[in-house]
Parts: sequence; C-alpha cells; structure tokens
Amino acid sequence: MPGLLRGVARTAVVAGTATAVSNRVSRRQQGRWAQQESQQQYQEPPPAAEPPPAAPADDMTSKIDQLKQLGDLKAQGVLTEAEFEEQKRRILG
Repeated sequence: MPGLLRGVARTAVVAGTATAVSNRVSRRQQGRWAQQESQQQYQEPPPAAEPPPAAPADDMTSKIDQLKQLGDLKAQGVLTEAEFEEQKRRILG
C-alpha cells in the first residue's frame, strides 16, 4: 500500500506542477499579445503590399476571383482596355 500512495502522490505533484507551469506560460503569452496589440494601435498601418502567393489549389480560385473583379471594373468603365490587359497579364503571369 505505501508504494501505491507514493505513486499517487508523485502523479499529483507532477500534474500540479504541469498545471502551474502551463498557466504561467498562458498568462505570459496573453501579456505579450496585449502589449503587441497596444503598440499596434499607436502605430500607423504599414503601406499596403501585394499579397503573398497562395497555395496552388487556392491560387487558381483567387486568380479567377481577381479576373472577375477586373472584368467588372472594366464593364463599369473604371479600367481602360490597356489597364485591363496589363492587370490580367500581371495576375496570370
């Protein structure tokens, strides 16, 4: 019986220690994220950059969506034929 109690006590200590460490790590991460968010609120947003290339399967879908948007802009008269062709080449190239 003493061996069983020793095993149970050891398990309880290990579990308690793991929980305490996990909670401390979580609090530290939340503090860092809150600090980053507060710093970002006071900074000007960075200039817009071109989005990074998407995954291959997702890439074709996004290209089709972009081409549809370009077609709509051309139909509305926002883009000229030359601008449309240039943007189309940029998307497909």
